[in-house]
Amino acid sequence: MSTPAESDAVLAGRVIAVPETRQVDVLAGLLERRGARVLRCPLVGIEDSPDTAAVIAWLDRLSSLPTDLIVFYTGEGIERLLGFARREGREAAFLAALRSIPKLTRGPKPKRALHRLTLDADYEAAQPTTAGLIDAAANAPLPHGRVALQLYSEGQDRELEQQLRGRGIEVDSVAPYLYATGADDEHVARLIGQLEAGQVDAIAFTSKSQVQRLLAVAEERRIQPALRAGLAQTRVAAVGPIVAAELAAAGLRVDAMPEHSYSMKPLVTSLCELLGRAS
Repeated sequence: MSTPAESDAVLAGRVIAVPETRQVDVLAGLLERRGARVLRCPLVGIEDSPDTAAVIAWLDRLSSLPTDLIVFYTGEGIERLLGFARREGREAAFLAALRSIPKLTRGPKPKRALHRLTLDADYEAAQPTTAGLIDAAANAPLPHGRVALQLYSEGQDRELEQQLRGRGIEVDSVAPYLYATGADDEHVARLIGQLEAGQVDAIAFTSKSQVQRLLAVAEERRIQPALRAGLAQTRVAAVGPIVAAELAAAGLRVDAMPEHSYSMKPLVTSLCELLGRAS
């Protein structure tokens, strides 16, 4: 007997906004197969860091200096670093370093990225947060006093880095990609108008940068009341606790979030269960 999440028509008649960029077609396809009409509005793009020299220098240090631990915040970071290494003729050296150096991951995405390289994480954060990484790093032996750290943004929190430096650990950080504007502001403003008009049943956020972009456009256009009114009457889904925390910090409600596995399919399942109850 099929569950509500598996029923082809469980989302029939529902309109769901998808701010995802990189895997927008994957998420949209999962929703459309269940009958939803999807509004694609990629809010944030991802690009390689323009500072190629800095990324390559980090890769070279990873291969040449004794390193106790590599910390990966994101799967995107692993894939971008591999891309840099491949283009610069350093792929073999990078993979050798990954095989030999213990690895700590923040959440399921970097873990899956390592699995695609037939590698496993040696340590995992119990919670996919910086605090979770700090707790996990406390249990890792660091005899050489050196940790390599992949950041998801130059402007992100540096609590882990500060905590390690406070223990006398050398931290070598790299941000191999950056977030760029996805949809133009007019497209984003149009989405906000659709939310306010009650034309959207749910919106599914898959990164906190999407939340930040939506809020930034609303602020710049001075349509924050329209956005908040729209989200108040729209079901809001978050792919995991990081995104949920970003929404909560902005005073926004979260109606659905996967309980355990924070990825696309569980997100769709959560939406199906939520909207099934609401029908």
